[in-house]
Amino acid sequence: MKNCPQCNSDKIIKSGIVNSKQRYQCKKCNYYFTVNKLGKQIDNYYVTKALQLYLEGLSYREIERILGVSHVSIMNWVKKYKVNRIKQTDYHPTYKILNHSELADYFKNREQLKGAGVIITELGDKYMLIKWERFRE
Repeated sequence: MKNCPQCNSDKIIKSGIVNSKQRYQCKKCNYYFTVNKLGKQIDNYYVTKALQLYLEGLSYREIERILGVSHVSIMNWVKKYKVNRIKQTDYHPTYKILNHSELADYFKNREQLKGAGVIITELGDKYMLIKWERFRE
């Protein structure tokens, strides 16, 4: 159900068509309006994941390839939510997309984990493992 953009009342009626769009009138405040197309809505899950991956150091294009969401949308979310990531110069992240059994095998070899930080995030039926290692000089 639509609500009046002026007073948020649900007491609205149809009131003709303007430029091929349905026009409405609010019976409470007498405001006339049309409803614009909302556009494609992206699930909040992807917004949250994109921002998490951005904070972990991945680029907009890398996040686009992983999640299938436009890098421009990701940039807009970063601006909208004022997300700032800390610049780390002595660490760099690498990531892998793994299924459940590959993830279990990865953790069997503890040598891979020495001197590194690891975070795991779910991506549907797969997992993303992000690992930070110090730059070796």
